[in-house]
Amino acid sequence: MSQQRSSRQDPPHLVVLSGAGISAESGIQTFRASDGLWENHAVRDVATPEGFKRDPALVLRFYDQRRRQVRKAKPNSAHQALAALEQEGFRVSIVTQNIDDLHERAGSRHVLHLHGEILMARSSVDERLRYPLTKGGIALGDLCDKGSQLRPDVVWFGEAVPYYMDACEIVAGADLLLVVGTSLAVMPAAMLLECAPSGIDTLLVDPQAKQLAPYGVTAISKPAGQGVPELVSLWRREKRLWVPDFA
Repeated sequence: MSQQRSSRQDPPHLVVLSGAGISAESGIQTFRASDGLWENHAVRDVATPEGFKRDPALVLRFYDQRRRQVRKAKPNSAHQALAALEQEGFRVSIVTQNIDDLHERAGSRHVLHLHGEILMARSSVDERLRYPLTKGGIALGDLCDKGSQLRPDVVWFGEAVPYYMDACEIVAGADLLLVVGTSLAVMPAAMLLECAPSGIDTLLVDPQAKQLAPYGVTAISKPAGQGVPELVSLWRREKRLWVPDFA
């Protein structure tokens, strides 16, 4: 999946790196690393291969609860603005750390999930065997085509991120990089900025952007639901990607 930077004939290419902050504005609760808990569960028990091996029923119940939460959530104005920009004719590629489908439900068509998708199940012995979960969840005894227990199609702590190189290629083809709702502290996603072409502008939209923005990244200290629609409105009006004066 090779990405090339835009030529003069191509529409401008915006690459978005989105994180938990954008989904939190839709009511999806996020993992807080400071206390090592996720929804009152120890992360080692519900988000590691060892936890799944030790108590698969607990892990499956946990992700069924997260799945119900995702299905009830709705895309917010930030998701909708990015989809509208694509519909306007801009090239918009989204690389997200989130496992929900809110970008897709808003209408975005080019979304790469670095950490997997909660509305998919996969084989516990062959990660290529993936199955959509159009309704319901995963129960003990639900098997893949190779006879192995199904598990959530998410990347757990201690597992490789299989689409990282694909994400690097996408970022390498950007004309402008927009980071939304992430501190860029999670590896290997934090390394994606290094894949960006030399000299392109990078914007960070986050309530704590001024504290979080690495050197050379323009900080917009606003919630995603406010900052992203404001940017998109300007870009749609001007028919180009640029860094506005208020940034």
